[in-house]
Amino acid sequence: MKPFKLVQPTLRKLRYACLKRKTCYSSLIFTGNITGAQSRRCVHGLTRCFSSSSLLFPSSSSSLSPSSAQSSTSTASSSSTVQVPDQARVVICGGGVVGLSVAYHLSQRGWSDVVVLEQGRIGCGTSWHAAGLVGQIRSRKVQTDICTYSRNLYKSFEDQGHSVGWKQCGSLQLARSKDRLIYFQRAEARAKQNGPEAHIITAKEVKDKCPEIRHEDLEGALWVPGDGVVNPTDLLMVYAKLAKEKGVKIFEGIQVFQIPTENLKVSTVLTSHGKIRCEYFVNCAGMWSREIGKRTIPRVRVPVHACEHFYIVTKPFGNIDPMMPVVRDYDGQVYIREWSGGVLAGGFEPQAKPVFHHGVPENFEYQLLPEDWDHFQVLLEPILHRFPGVGEAQVRQLLNGPESFTPDGTYIVGESPEVDNYFVAAGMNSSGIAGSGGVGKEVADWIVDGTTSKNLWSVDVSRFVDLHNNRRFLRDRVKEAVGHLYAIGYSTEEYGSSRKLRTSPLHTRLEVAGAVFGETNAYETPMWFVPNADDEFVEQRMSQGTFSKPDWFNIVKDEYWACKERVCIIDMSSFSKIEVKSANQEAANFLQYLCSNDVDLDVGTVVNTGMQNEFGGYENDCSVARLSENYYFLISPTTQQTKSLAWLLRHLPKDGSIQIRDVTSMYSAITLIGPHAQELLAEVTEASTTKSDFKFMTCKVVDVGYASGIRAMRLTHVGEDGFILYIPAEYALHVYDTLMRAGVDYGIRNVGFNCMKELRVEKFFASWGVDLTPITTPFECGREFRVKFNKGDFIGKDALLQQREEGVKQKLVHFLLDDHNIDTDLWPWGGEPIYRNGEYVGETTSSGYGFTLEQMLCLGYVSKFDDRYQPCIMKNLNEFILDKNAKYEIDISGQRFPAKAGIYTPKNALTISEPSFIPVPHRSRT
Repeated sequence: MKPFKLVQPTLRKLRYACLKRKTCYSSLIFTGNITGAQSRRCVHGLTRCFSSSSLLFPSSSSSLSPSSAQSSTSTASSSSTVQVPDQARVVICGGGVVGLSVAYHLSQRGWSDVVVLEQGRIGCGTSWHAAGLVGQIRSRKVQTDICTYSRNLYKSFEDQGHSVGWKQCGSLQLARSKDRLIYFQRAEARAKQNGPEAHIITAKEVKDKCPEIRHEDLEGALWVPGDGVVNPTDLLMVYAKLAKEKGVKIFEGIQVFQIPTENLKVSTVLTSHGKIRCEYFVNCAGMWSREIGKRTIPRVRVPVHACEHFYIVTKPFGNIDPMMPVVRDYDGQVYIREWSGGVLAGGFEPQAKPVFHHGVPENFEYQLLPEDWDHFQVLLEPILHRFPGVGEAQVRQLLNGPESFTPDGTYIVGESPEVDNYFVAAGMNSSGIAGSGGVGKEVADWIVDGTTSKNLWSVDVSRFVDLHNNRRFLRDRVKEAVGHLYAIGYSTEEYGSSRKLRTSPLHTRLEVAGAVFGETNAYETPMWFVPNADDEFVEQRMSQGTFSKPDWFNIVKDEYWACKERVCIIDMSSFSKIEVKSANQEAANFLQYLCSNDVDLDVGTVVNTGMQNEFGGYENDCSVARLSENYYFLISPTTQQTKSLAWLLRHLPKDGSIQIRDVTSMYSAITLIGPHAQELLAEVTEASTTKSDFKFMTCKVVDVGYASGIRAMRLTHVGEDGFILYIPAEYALHVYDTLMRAGVDYGIRNVGFNCMKELRVEKFFASWGVDLTPITTPFECGREFRVKFNKGDFIGKDALLQQREEGVKQKLVHFLLDDHNIDTDLWPWGGEPIYRNGEYVGETTSSGYGFTLEQMLCLGYVSKFDDRYQPCIMKNLNEFILDKNAKYEIDISGQRFPAKAGIYTPKNALTISEPSFIPVPHRSRT
């Protein structure tokens, strides 16, 4: 096709020409013949040279644009003139905004023996072409906290005379739909206490704050006055300068070849300029971080994949206010900010374009990707719709720069599960500028203190399993993950791509039975059942989020009552399963040290226990079955598979006396639940299932039907009577079919995980990763009865003894909502603020509907805060919570509902037929 040239084209002319001629956007830009090889090498708009990129980010101090790359040696040592040291306390791989932030924060903690290795020039990967946005409000509280810290840090830099180009222009987050506005109302409610200032405003107020905006189709917006922008290159330079002043050494042009280990602990970094012995290694390599992880021995998983990321920069036009707020039109999936009298506008398209399928090209420094107006069209349309005046602006350039994205659109932070003292700070999902300050602080604190003050589970590198690091999986998943960044944050959000990877042997049976599947740790888990539903119906229901009564409510209600009145079957094969063995007493001694409960009990006993860290927090919450004197079987939540195994291996004796094996895929798990579970199991096994012969919290190896070697345990994870059968995978279908046939007379029914959640919340059963985290302790969640101080030493014992003596700073509380109409009112989904006598005291963690109690329920932590919003340590926190004059409210999207607080399981929620089967958390047996 013959190219169609336009001289100084405006955005509107570009769009019109393409539509008129039915040609492609790309042909409007190409003015000569470019070969495929040249196209792959082309950067910064194909025909433009690197020096033009200095127009993008005019710096108030110094620039790290390609044209000035050589000048960066003022903050870093050139590889041609300086030899790297032969040892350092910490080696950081990556001289981008995150790596330099980690170095800066380590230096602020007094750690000066830090070396930063950058293979090219400082910021040459993706940091240099960042849009510079600093937004604080995020879908998860921990990310909001991280970004709020970053914002405050950048402002403090500016106030102290270290120019980072900070401009506090505020931000407008637009809502085209009612659900988007509800999402913002939830964010506003959460931010009112100890969060960034945020206000819901009307569409007219949006127009007042930004006259250039088309506002007629808006429901409203969230105004965040403290948001702003920085100059990325200036920020890089300030991080580097301040870190160097404290003794940090920064080297450019140094490649990391390998990270060998000793006893699964960081020991050495092999570089292009020699070997560096070190105690800690931090992988901050951005879109190279996955490759750096592969160069570790053993390999460290860092699941990131690069995608194209676009924005346009216009020439000055109209009367754009230099303090124009940053505008995020989430429903249009675009953002717009002022830039030198014009605008910079980009976004996150619904289907992104992954790049570098076989790794980032060598020497990819200060480079961009070819302009792609065809792909940018999906963003151009909403930009022109929201900012009509931009259509008359002349285009300075379309920037297409690679950014790294993760399979769930969330940061990757923390100590790797594979190697001790190997930390990761990567996968910033195009928000590295906004998050670098907070991420750098958290990683530095983790290294120095051995822990963090925040619950970082949602960003923890240990949340992944091997398949998440599969390149083909990543390539397909990140296409969708990019678009999810601007999606409404429903708690039930599911991905549609790269699915059906980890499935139970029962998967096809459950599909036929009408299972609607969700994804947990890449495992397909049945959420609820819709008999006779077609695939299109199921996919439609899974894609529909809500903040109100969900459409599965009546289905789960029927499942709930089937569990209460008949017998139900639940496929729990996704749960993590680990075996611990030894020749003699070593396995028991090992687990006694790791577990806070007493696991050195009779063979055939099952114990629910936490594994605490040295501060008393939960690293794992599991059931431990003693199969023989020296053989234990551990069951943990699905999300714990990597983390729980890593915790065990991290403390494994070096003498080889104990063997640990992940057997998750070797065993399927079926839960029988309900008053007829005992009778049903009795029909298909020769073992006695009576309460006297098969007691609660015991385990037997039984036959079911023709299958042998089944580990049957009398317990459920929801407080009802029942059994969990751990079945060798090859027998799973036979056992399931046998139970379903025999269960017809008992009205057997398949049920899903949504039903399990409703049952456990009503019973006040906490769940790991939601209610239990590494920064919550047994005394704070009502599980002190599971801590046995008289059994000998265990990890966290000293911290828990101190807490028992001094008191706790928070307590898990069960709330019953009053005056809440489940049909017309918005629902709580977790993260709602809790108020006591009008004062903020915490937020919810779990929520659900109590079908027995006939009320909406929430679990949440309550604290008494001081004037600085720091929780007070209190010996009598229970009295504070249960004070007869205390009146509680739960804030759901700005509307407060009265609530009754309790620290015990509600009496009328206990199983009527078998109340002795309910382990009530508050009854101390210490």
